[in-house]
Amino acid sequence: MAGVSLKCGDCGTLLKSVEEAQEHAELTKHTDFSESTEAVLNLVCSTCGKPCRSKTESDLHTKRTGHTEFSDKTSETAKPITLEVPKAQSSNDVDMLDASTVDEPEELVVPDVDSKLLEELESMGFSKERATRALHFSGNSSLEAAANWIVEHEDDADIDQMPLVSAKSKSDPPKPSLTPEERKAKAQELIERARKKKEEEEKRMEREREKERIRIGKELLEAKRMEEENERKRIIALRKAEKEEEKRAREKIRQKLEEDKAERRRKLGLPAEDPTASKPPAPIVEEKKRSLPIRPATKAEQMRECLRSLKQSNKDDDAKVKTAFNTLLTYVKNAATKPDEEKFRKIRLSNAAFQDRVGKLEGGIKFLELCGFEKVEGDEFLFLGRDKIDRAVLNSAGTELNSAINNPFFGVL
Repeated sequence: MAGVSLKCGDCGTLLKSVEEAQEHAELTKHTDFSESTEAVLNLVCSTCGKPCRSKTESDLHTKRTGHTEFSDKTSETAKPITLEVPKAQSSNDVDMLDASTVDEPEELVVPDVDSKLLEELESMGFSKERATRALHFSGNSSLEAAANWIVEHEDDADIDQMPLVSAKSKSDPPKPSLTPEERKAKAQELIERARKKKEEEEKRMEREREKERIRIGKELLEAKRMEEENERKRIIALRKAEKEEEKRAREKIRQKLEEDKAERRRKLGLPAEDPTASKPPAPIVEEKKRSLPIRPATKAEQMRECLRSLKQSNKDDDAKVKTAFNTLLTYVKNAATKPDEEKFRKIRLSNAAFQDRVGKLEGGIKFLELCGFEKVEGDEFLFLGRDKIDRAVLNSAGTELNSAINNPFFGVL
């Protein structure tokens, strides 16, 4: 069966005539052409009559004009095409051929192929349509030739369509256009070309992956550096705050000792010390504070003030204060480490244990609200929404609680 188009072996373009193939060769310098049974489409726009030779052209025409209706007249224009020089025919023969073509439509049937070879190809996993097409176009010569044909044409659009031939030529299947030696050489060339292309693609992908690894590595190093820098600053600020807290606590204790000393002198009837000598000098820190501009308290400072209020309001019951601090630390830790579990982000305000440990103590509920908890359902629950979780705030809350638990001078002032 003669092909209905020519296929460029270099770029895969389908051409509907030898003249178009020659023009394509002049423009692209491609020389590898072969016959193909895949027809060049002839889609005609029903609105404006513009012909389109492929689905891509029809889609582009639809995009430009909005015309969506096309008539498929491919079968009307698909004529056999061959690279061989046609024999000269008389005008009478041409007229008779045209008349027979018009009067008697050609009947198409499935070609006869070797049943044994067909069974062997099907047992190898090929579909009946693909096996029949391979045997037919390889000349029905051998299993190896059919397998080679499938390898060469596995990317054809009609590879899994049953081939059809004229009923008149059913008994005369086409002969292979290439000799076994030529076919083997061409197959080897195609395999070598595919192998080189695959190697080049793998090298390109490896270069891209290496660039991506380098970029990700730089980003990770920068992120680690920033995290370490932020942690260093946080530790410095924490130590500075602890030192200031300890200094204020010691000053408070010193003043208490001075007051006790003065009280003992009074009871013993001794003259009081010079008040100017016993008066402590004004702390330099306070002078610095007065010289600085007033700024709003940060969330961490507000948390610290809540904890200080809680301790001062229960300064006679250290056990209750410690229990409250540990309970708050548990709530904060659970919310930070298990954010997807709602039970760790919801607290019933009427719970007796909660009220006894935190709820009734000054600053307890306010501390949780600073962590992101909100009163919901008619103020029956404290709830921390999944989208309201701020790890930086929770980490800051944990730091303040640890400082309050471990610093013996916390909340003395």
